[in-house]
This record gives sequence, structure tokens and C-alpha cells, in this order.
Amino acid sequence: MKQYLIIGGSSGIGAALVQQLKASGYDITATYNKSEKNDNAGIKYIHYDVQDPNTQLTDLPEVLDGVVYCPGRIHLKPFHRISTSDFAEDYEVQVLGAIDVIQQVLPRLKKSYDPSIVLFSTVAVQTGFTFHSAVSASKGAIEGLTRALAAEFAPKIRVNAIAPSITQTSLTDRLLSTEDKIEANAKRHPLNKIGTAGDVANLAYFLLTDKSSWMTGQVIKLDGGISTLK
Repeated sequence: MKQYLIIGGSSGIGAALVQQLKASGYDITATYNKSEKNDNAGIKYIHYDVQDPNTQLTDLPEVLDGVVYCPGRIHLKPFHRISTSDFAEDYEVQVLGAIDVIQQVLPRLKKSYDPSIVLFSTVAVQTGFTFHSAVSASKGAIEGLTRALAAEFAPKIRVNAIAPSITQTSLTDRLLSTEDKIEANAKRHPLNKIGTAGDVANLAYFLLTDKSSWMTGQVIKLDGGISTLK
């Protein structure tokens, strides 16, 4: 039975992915921090704060077949109003947090037959959007990290990333807080709709499992066509 670790698996995309993996019969360990853990049979929840240097991942399976790092921040402000500490906190959560997790679980991944790491970027990295300097800077680092680790870990461990556009989760509640905001954001996308946590979890599931066994070092756009279609 394959064993997967979902960092940030109690809400949003992480929670949707946990449910998909559970439905397929996999063993899942999921972390929670500010969001409350869900009492789902067959899922082990552990508390983990990616910003606490004294917190370590404990009580994990001896072998891990994959890890997904979901924690993120959306800090949208004009560049002149973003402090260097804002940039640093984004980097801490979205880059250093991922690095720390991967370093902690790497020995367990190496014991698997076909392990996979899935990270998250954003469509804003490769398609410039106003007010996205902080998130683009940190997620740009994630794209570089994805390719570097994919090269270093090949052929043993696959590493890929997903670059979504705005997705309906608790992280985007303030950006999609009214029907007018939802409609306006949907109209920016050629498919005329907002992505859901399930949409992104579908792709994460594919990248995590052996369905994508011939794919590594990729940053896949999942954005309703906004990055390529006009």
C-alpha cells in the first residue's frame, strides 16, 4: 500500500487531494496548523507549523511514496507598499518550508520504488500580473527548485510543480468574497470560470502517483487558459 504525506492537508487543495487519495485506498498522513484537522477514518493527521523551526515531522511511515507541499500565501499589494519583511515571510512559508520538509523526508522517499514530490507555483510567475511581486518572487524560486531537484534526484525521485491561476479556496476568500468579484475574475479566463480545489487536486493526484511515471522537472500551468489564450 502506497503512503503519501500531504503538508497542509486539512483545507483547500490539500484537503481535496487527501480525499481523492483516500478514495483510491492509499494510506495518507496529512498535516494541519491553523485549520482544524478533519476526523476522517484512515487518515493520520499531525500538527505541523512550517514557520516554527523547532517543529519536526514525527510519527511518519518508514517509507513514503510521495509528498505534496501545499502551504502558501497570497500577498497582493503595489510594490511600493510591500515591505522586505513581507517578501521574507512569503519566502519562508513557500520556499524554505518546502525545502525543510523535503530534507526531512528525503530518506523515506529514497526507500520507495517510484517516489514523487509535488510543489506549487503560480501562473503569475511566467505571466506578469500587477501587485503580484511578492508571490511571484517566492514562487519563482519554487520553479527553480523544482527543476534543480528533479535533475539532482533523477532517476530515483520525480519532482514536478503545478502553476494554477486563482482557485476557490480559503486562501482566496477575500479575493472572491462576493459574486461580483467571482464573476470579474472568471471573465479574465478564457474558460470563463474560477478553478476549484478539486481541479488542482486532480492534477496533483496524477503527478503524485505512478500515472505520471515518465514525467519530472515540469511546471504545469493549470489556469483556465489565462496564460496562453487571449
